[in-house]
Amino acid sequence: MDNIWCPPGTSATLPARGGSQLRKIAAPFVVDPPAGVRIRTRLRPTDAEAHALRMIGEHLGHLYRTDLVGRVVLGRVPATERRWTERKRNLTRLCSSRWAGAITRATEDQYQLAMRGLVSEVSSLRSATAALQHRIAAPVGQKIGGNRGYNSEMERFQKTRRLAQLLDRLAVAQEALAAGRPTIAVGSRRLWKTRNHLDAANLTRDDWDRQWSAARMFLAADGESGQIGGNLTIRVTAAGILSVKVPAPLVPELGNHLVLSTPVTFNRRTEEWADRVTDRRCIRYEISYVTSRGRWYVDASWGCGDMPVLGLEVLQLSGVVGVDMNADHLAACHLDASGNPVGAPVTIRLDLAGQNAGTRDGRLRSAITALLDVARDAGATTIAIENLNFQDARDTGRETMGRGVHGKRFRRTVHGIPTAKFRNRLVSMATNRGLHVIAVDPAYTSKWGGQHWQKPLQTSGGTVTRHHAASVAIGRRALGCKIRRREDGPRTRQRTGAGQPSPRPHRAPEGAAITTGLVRPAATSRLGPPGTS
Repeated sequence: MDNIWCPPGTSATLPARGGSQLRKIAAPFVVDPPAGVRIRTRLRPTDAEAHALRMIGEHLGHLYRTDLVGRVVLGRVPATERRWTERKRNLTRLCSSRWAGAITRATEDQYQLAMRGLVSEVSSLRSATAALQHRIAAPVGQKIGGNRGYNSEMERFQKTRRLAQLLDRLAVAQEALAAGRPTIAVGSRRLWKTRNHLDAANLTRDDWDRQWSAARMFLAADGESGQIGGNLTIRVTAAGILSVKVPAPLVPELGNHLVLSTPVTFNRRTEEWADRVTDRRCIRYEISYVTSRGRWYVDASWGCGDMPVLGLEVLQLSGVVGVDMNADHLAACHLDASGNPVGAPVTIRLDLAGQNAGTRDGRLRSAITALLDVARDAGATTIAIENLNFQDARDTGRETMGRGVHGKRFRRTVHGIPTAKFRNRLVSMATNRGLHVIAVDPAYTSKWGGQHWQKPLQTSGGTVTRHHAASVAIGRRALGCKIRRREDGPRTRQRTGAGQPSPRPHRAPEGAAITTGLVRPAATSRLGPPGTS
């Protein structure tokens, strides 16, 4: 499995054992804390206020999409050739200077995000086509070197058709990448595709139109330090009064500002948000409408890049909680600073299969909360996890992930493990509790953990699985210790060269004189042998 983060430092190469070449093991690293904070609360506007918010959002959404089209047409150009001043001047006449600045910044962020997605798509298609071409090159039913051909001509024919489709997609993606013109669907591409399958989505045409319009609204403004409330475009005062600056064409109908009559109340990080409002530090606000619930929400976010980050050497001086993530549970074990397991291993259930997105997210948060409680009770300040990324496995598909019924079951299991969500949720929630996260290379953790630590863990009681042993291996790698345990028997081979200790000499009776570990012979009579006089 490949790394998803880019760890600092160099990677170490493990020596080959028994003639086998082992992959490089990347060095562990401390995961950076979140760069910002985001909180959400519900808005309760009246019908007239909700209608006004919808008018403002649709008007600004149209301007945002227009500016985004112009930015895509420009393509990949230097910052001096992106026509910032001209684009903002044209938008200012249709809204205001502040809204124009928010739109141009959002446009550039969306364009750069689309370009990163396009680069990822090209990389994914290259991996998939390379795997198919390598497999198709082998004859059917034969094996050349390490390349095994397909079992039948029909399977090989289907793979050639898929290869042709992927090559066409790769050519289109590479052309778009070279021109710097990605395809962007404002409002989500998934929702746009749902338009042609309304019956399967249990939607009517009117329901889809409402969702599409709500998703394409633009009601977001970056904060401004030194200004009242930290934001003059969308402002929430310390008393909770929310006001939105109205674009110029809508001023005759709505006035200069739209002020909601019901105060806004944030239930999380209330004191931190109030301090920023009072100190006039920048806060970004975003207003959205969820059609499935019929509710309006406002999100407040700000940066928190001043969080202290301890070095790896400092964190390795204390114990860690190693965590092995699986499809249906988390296996964890507490280790002291020397890498020795302390206490019994812990199993935390996930039960995510067959659940909707909201339930899955809630159960994942609950499992992470239980994991953080385990770390708190153990007195650990660090959690060690694997630096997992199944993207390459998803790209190559069944070519490298098994065949038949067992391969399909394994691929479904891999696709169902929420590695990215678990990583992001854990880092955020651990930071809130003052804990740190160390990511380690996942290579051989299950294999070596089961080989060296599953049997010793049985003495702690309870059911110990291979996953618990893997959590110990993860924790030891985070602490900089070797996963392998030393074999029993002589260490320096001072007494034997065959690998087994030789029998110890007979122990002398108590009080007998001992010389160089041997029993001194008993003194004989000088008068002669026994029985003589």
